[in-house]
Amino acid sequence: MIIAQQKKKENIVEYLIYMWQVEDLLRACHFNMDTIETVLLSKYDQPEPVMQEIRQWYRELTNRMRDEGIMEKGHLQQHMEIVTALNGLHDRLIKSSHETVYASLYYKSLPAIVQLRAQSGDTRMSEIETCLTAIYGYLLLKIQGKEISAETTGSVKDISRLLAYLAASESEIVNY
Repeated sequence: MIIAQQKKKENIVEYLIYMWQVEDLLRACHFNMDTIETVLLSKYDQPEPVMQEIRQWYRELTNRMRDEGIMEKGHLQQHMEIVTALNGLHDRLIKSSHETVYASLYYKSLPAIVQLRAQSGDTRMSEIETCLTAIYGYLLLKIQGKEISAETTGSVKDISRLLAYLAASESEIVNY
């Protein structure tokens, strides 16, 4: 909760990646509050009133994931709304004649985005969701200690630069 609040204020892209990780951690804990307490909450060193807020935050996330039917896969609707808003900003930046830096970053990333969308088989996935999924997948591979090709690392760096620029431009996105 504490990290999520900070990331949400500072970098909306990092917030989304973090929250996707939290969703997966809740799945790994089988949405069981005793397991969440042991595995996740035991890592916090906070006063009891703050711990109560953190417990409530995890409980609410768990309940929303159940309510939205994403216990096995998928992301909370509120997170997907942010992805949609970021994709709208992405579209505006691409169309803007003043955003040559963003356009350059985009066109450098485009071959990787196209390849990732083709590999996923989900042609409905927006370009920004594809980018976020790529970054999240890359982080999971690193956590698992799996070998990552130089080509993948290069593509992820390009996509990261694109998302970093987008996150820096996200002041247009409000109420998230």
